[in-house]
Amino acid sequence: MDWNLEFLLAGRIIFAAILGGIIGWERENRDRDAGIRTYMAVAVGSCAFSTVSQYVSGDPSRIAAQVVTGMGFIGAGVILQVRGHVQGLTTAATLWATAAVGMAAAFGMYMLAGLCAAIIYGTLSLQSFPGWTRWVKKKERPEHKDREWKGK
Repeated sequence: MDWNLEFLLAGRIIFAAILGGIIGWERENRDRDAGIRTYMAVAVGSCAFSTVSQYVSGDPSRIAAQVVTGMGFIGAGVILQVRGHVQGLTTAATLWATAAVGMAAAFGMYMLAGLCAAIIYGTLSLQSFPGWTRWVKKKERPEHKDREWKGK
């Protein structure tokens, strides 16, 4: 492999790390368990695995498919049910989507990676807009009226 290609691949991983870090920064600002380091690691890992898959013999889509499956497994471990309330769905979904950002960067789809990261960040930021809680007011289920949830 020549140095130009090595620098290109390194640039893709750095790009994935930056995008993952931006998404993680939003989560960390909201005091969530998964933050900058977690999201950067997901983006870099998925980018690295996807990059390697392009340069090994065989079908490169097999490794990419395993990244998607592995992130689904990690996401399943993040989702918890506490006192009848489900926690971690947003974290699981955004970790999975951040893996897609890293994969897009690995395959040289910079616009797609940046757009996906911006959409993920924007979606996570929606709750800070004025009037958001009124617009998405959750309906209280009758079976949970007697319980008070004290999560974040």
